[in-house]
Amino acid sequence: MFEGAELGRKVSKEDYKAEEPELRTRLLAAQRRAWQAGLPVVVLISGVDGAGKGEVVNRLNAWLDTRGLEVHAFWDASDEERERPRWWRFWRILPARGRIAVLFGSWYADPIGERVSGETDDAALDAELARIGQFERMLTEDGALFVKFWFHLPADEQQRRLKKLAKDPKSRWHQAPDTLAASAARHDTFLRVAERVIRETDAGIAPWYLIESTDRRYRDLTVGRTLLDAIEERLANHAPANGRRFSHAPHLPEADSAHVTVLDHVDLSRALDKAEYREQLEHYQARLNALTWKAWAKKRSCVLLFEGWDAAGKGGTIRRLASAMDARLYRVLPVAAPSDEERAHHYLWRFWRHLPRDGRVTVFDRSWYGRVLVERVEGLAEDVAWRRAYQEINEFEQQLVDHGSVLAKFWLHISPEEQLARFEAREQTPYKQHKISDEDWRNREQWDAYKAAVNEMVVRTSTEFSEWTLVPANDKRFARIEVLRTVCERLAAALDEDRGGD
Repeated sequence: MFEGAELGRKVSKEDYKAEEPELRTRLLAAQRRAWQAGLPVVVLISGVDGAGKGEVVNRLNAWLDTRGLEVHAFWDASDEERERPRWWRFWRILPARGRIAVLFGSWYADPIGERVSGETDDAALDAELARIGQFERMLTEDGALFVKFWFHLPADEQQRRLKKLAKDPKSRWHQAPDTLAASAARHDTFLRVAERVIRETDAGIAPWYLIESTDRRYRDLTVGRTLLDAIEERLANHAPANGRRFSHAPHLPEADSAHVTVLDHVDLSRALDKAEYREQLEHYQARLNALTWKAWAKKRSCVLLFEGWDAAGKGGTIRRLASAMDARLYRVLPVAAPSDEERAHHYLWRFWRHLPRDGRVTVFDRSWYGRVLVERVEGLAEDVAWRRAYQEINEFEQQLVDHGSVLAKFWLHISPEEQLARFEAREQTPYKQHKISDEDWRNREQWDAYKAAVNEMVVRTSTEFSEWTLVPANDKRFARIEVLRTVCERLAAALDEDRGGD
């Protein structure tokens, strides 16, 4: 999930100065309209240490009219707060209708902190998240607007900032130097717990917005534009958003440098020569054959799914996988447009029907991610449907993994130039002409829209139990070996876990 906030997005000083005045003007206008409409707005500021959460609060103070703004920072509970039920401290500061409350820390801080420190277990965390969900739903149904921001930094950037803050006499890190070492020690655990919290509480009525915080100008503009967008959308709809803004995707600044995606970080120059390819192909196919038989013996099913650009090489890669496995153990399922029967059911119904038995392998050539890719981009699903699909997909995949299935998800990535060359080659090769259609050419015109959809798909559904593998596929040989190697590693790791539990 957090890889979507480590993309190097940034905004130059010139672009920031160009965008800020209009943003401030529109924010003030939206704030006045929210006051007139009696819309209470709750802005949650959460995230990793050192991400500049306090700076964001100060920026909002500067941009908004402070006469209609309340800022509440939650630190250690006071004696007065400890002598009352935990939620008392939050109920007492909720904004009146028409006002905006910015909460620096919130009802999420203690559940995360207690789970990271080991004071509570997963069951206790889940119970608290269910309570939080009910609380946010209740207030939203009463008319409140929640805008929840999670600020993230890469580990090395976070440590650099915290060390700098520790030298500042005005910083809390200087006053309590032990907290720096504690923050570094708990970093990975904190992110695992945070991912779970965000995934479980990211609802259409109260979505989380994941904000990359390495570049301060990008961070601040993105927060301002996203807050503005949320207020304007609620005012335009005159009702709680029932899934419309169900998204980690914030409203980005206009600068091109603010629109970097996970695909821009895929190294498309990676390649293999023919000799090395043949050697590795023989090695990994033999290993895959042995592993699938071991998985069959241990009754561990395997689900492999492939998404990617048209002409990215999914078919050729799947054939290399299939040729390594015994035909009795696997099934390849090409996924096309749903039939009338399938459309009459929930979109996940047709995939549940084709899940493999224990010990078998099912390969999906395209998958349930069509809901958040082609159906999203082409307008084949309503916004409310594809926006809620991320959580539905995460829950579906968690059930697969909890059952013991090995799940591997691949996006095959190529450049627009490589796709064009492959399209033209298909048109000129008689036995490949069936692979190219007018729709393929039309989809090229939607490249940027699909790229944005892929970015959000990876951010929202690359989880601790089901991560995406982004495969550089400009060189087909490299892509095929990368997929084979990854599948072998996932199967081997799963079978090793079985041995460890014996």
